[in-house]
Amino acid sequence: MANRCGASWITNQNCSSLLHQPIRALHVTRWTCRSFQSCGEGGMEPSLYTVKAIIILDNDGERIYAKYYDSLHPTVKEQKTFEKNIFGKTHRSDSEIALLEGLTVVYKSSVDLYFYVVGSSQENELMLMAVLNCLVDVLNQMFRKSFQKRVLLENMDGVLLAVDEIVDGGVILESDPNQVVQRVALRPEPGDAAYGFVLFDILSNKVPGQ
Repeated sequence: MANRCGASWITNQNCSSLLHQPIRALHVTRWTCRSFQSCGEGGMEPSLYTVKAIIILDNDGERIYAKYYDSLHPTVKEQKTFEKNIFGKTHRSDSEIALLEGLTVVYKSSVDLYFYVVGSSQENELMLMAVLNCLVDVLNQMFRKSFQKRVLLENMDGVLLAVDEIVDGGVILESDPNQVVQRVALRPEPGDAAYGFVLFDILSNKVPGQ
């Protein structure tokens, strides 16, 4: 039987299968499996606002990039304290999921970088992990699988554009890295020649020096 919580066209059976597909705005993100259960049991309402923060730290726990989508940590001081806490809890852990301050944090490390996607304690971890995997895959494509702290700092405009194509205001827009790379390529920043050449090389399958 289809769930009647405002989305009768999705059944409980196919809800889980949808989570394995690339996310499109207003399709999967509006109704997570956990949201179905909550609605059916008279719990919290489903929400489009899945992501509370996206954070990138270096291997010393210092901020490379951070974007917060709610007022849970309204000041820079509070944000950096939170970032220190999640780094301290995760940088020596083999797990990919942590609970901190009533929030769900999924994370990955690459060379000298740590990537975090933060959601509420009630959020579906699969949805958060889809965002995290998309971000890391996009950066892998943009910087030819050799990105590290120095590369990100030199191409921060590209990181900003990529994040904005994946999440907007806490709402997941896209989880297919190929789609994100194509859209970012259509939004070059004026004067950002180095980043533009990287995207041009990706789309034209050219590598400098060849």
